[in-house]
Amino acid sequence: MIKAFNGKTPKIAESAFVSKAAYVIGDVEIGENSSVWPGAVIRGDLGKIKIGKNTVIEDNCVIHSGSPASPPIMDVTIGDNVIIGHGAVSNGRRIGNNVLVSIKSTILHDAEIGDYSIIAAGCIVKEGMKIPDKSFVVGIPGEIKGEVSPKQMWWMQHSPQIYHELTQQYKKEGL
Repeated sequence: MIKAFNGKTPKIAESAFVSKAAYVIGDVEIGENSSVWPGAVIRGDLGKIKIGKNTVIEDNCVIHSGSPASPPIMDVTIGDNVIIGHGAVSNGRRIGNNVLVSIKSTILHDAEIGDYSIIAAGCIVKEGMKIPDKSFVVGIPGEIKGEVSPKQMWWMQHSPQIYHELTQQYKKEGL
């Protein structure tokens, strides 16, 4: 479901895929060849959410533009070639390019994730945390455990193309 809110209508690239079972509302921009899967909620009601190209928002993710600050308005930027895994939640300010936010991880308000980083499954990135480029972050609360290895980089290099092909099949089948 794609809905306007407070005079703002989502802008979705023609090549993008948004599942009919996803909920996209308000001031949201989704770039070329990106995909939003069933159960995902992208709520641009308190600020703009800009999602880059070739970015994947997997099933049951929540992305919100709110902030605990006063006033509670914050824009959110999610870069290109980002994978946000099943059930992840983000209230963060920025996710860079070529980032993997793994399954069931949480990014709290005002956090920023650098390019080529991995947020491990189940990790909680603390409010306001600034993650440098190429960081491997694990745990509750999230701690930087080193740099992303070439083996770990596989997900960021191959997932966007795999998902692009999958979205083409979904579109072909009218899903």
